[in-house]
Amino acid sequence: MFASVSKKNHRFLFKAKGEEELWEEADVPPLEDPLLILLENANRIYTCSSFEDVPVKVKDVTISRSRGDIENAVDDPDQVLTGHKYNWAAARLLVEYFCITVPCIKHIQEQKEMHLQALKLLKCLCERVRSLNDSNAYESHIRNAINSAAKLGIHEVTEEIVESFPISVWARDKEGRNLFQRAIIERHENVFNLIYQMGDYQRIIVYMKDGFGNNLLHLAGGLAPPNKLNLVSGAALQMQRELQWFQEVKMFANPEDIDWPNSQNETPAMVFTREHKKLVAEGETWMKDTANSCTIPSALIVTMVFAAAITVPGGINDTDGLPIFSKVAAFKIFVISDAVSLFASITSLLVVLSILTSRYAEGDFLFVLPNRLIIGLATLFLSITAMVIAFSSALYLLFGDNDKVWILYPVVALTFIPIFSFTSLQFPLLRDLMVSTYRPRIFGKQSNRTFY
Repeated sequence: MFASVSKKNHRFLFKAKGEEELWEEADVPPLEDPLLILLENANRIYTCSSFEDVPVKVKDVTISRSRGDIENAVDDPDQVLTGHKYNWAAARLLVEYFCITVPCIKHIQEQKEMHLQALKLLKCLCERVRSLNDSNAYESHIRNAINSAAKLGIHEVTEEIVESFPISVWARDKEGRNLFQRAIIERHENVFNLIYQMGDYQRIIVYMKDGFGNNLLHLAGGLAPPNKLNLVSGAALQMQRELQWFQEVKMFANPEDIDWPNSQNETPAMVFTREHKKLVAEGETWMKDTANSCTIPSALIVTMVFAAAITVPGGINDTDGLPIFSKVAAFKIFVISDAVSLFASITSLLVVLSILTSRYAEGDFLFVLPNRLIIGLATLFLSITAMVIAFSSALYLLFGDNDKVWILYPVVALTFIPIFSFTSLQFPLLRDLMVSTYRPRIFGKQSNRTFY
């Protein structure tokens, strides 16, 4: 088993023969440097741009760019490809060619390769520390490494360290918090999901408190870091995300922890209210501004389509009082689309008004307010689309029999500009609302590896 990494002027070599392991050094810095170097850039998906020439061979798994002598393959019986094997080889060469030449694919391939190399390097370092049988080495290297990995949200590194050193799952930082408590504070769901792999020890982790007497719910009640809040747009969606985290952690917490006071005599609900008071106010302002921006177009559409409904295109027949174009297919399309636009715009207006008159409690941001805004935006989009269809049908009824009917085509095409404008401007918000409101749970098992 061989592993070598060169970083600038440093080079580390690791050799193993059978059960004996030997670490040879040539201008090697202290042992913690490789771990710290690894964790330095791991939060950027192992963007190890400072690593050069990283050949790794661990447990007979080799990453190599050598493909043999393809031009003289006939001389080598092992490389002779026939039939479907040749086709598969050609397809593989084509894929590799694209991976090398296409910049975006090449970048993804390089990132994936560096990711695998970083994990194999980490495994070698863990094996080296474990072979020392020195508690001081564990304290100085592994404890700091796993705390840093949990803080940065690198669940692959955390999982690998815990598998090599199961006792590291109980390691605490300077504030008396383990990796699961740190994951809740930093809002790293991938790290917290490792709790599913703890078996019967899940309950022990849930019972643990930090140095300030805070349980898991107290930590979830704190405000998320700015870099996590900014992942979603809008204060209302940020508040919704915080509530989702609090509710998810609540499912793991013990029933008595819900009202358990910490060292400052605060329950988790009190901590959540204190930490999110400003965010609730900002979310209320954001919701009202968004609702007001939907009120005006909804009211205008209601007025226009109602007037179009009572003003029949082409007029009414004097003999029987029926519309002149009542038997024309375009007229039926006009009636249906106008009715759909009217009812959809009225629905949008009423839903938006219910948002403006809401009490804006903390719990309303979890589902009630976002769901109302989704309905309001969706029905507004439906009313605009139906209104444009009704307008196009009315134009066809009035000018469809004219010799210059071709003029209607660009006019009708221009009427769809509002639809595209609304879609391009408001669809990202509607998509974010739907994903944030109707998506599955935040937590879930992500690996079958068991630590205990």
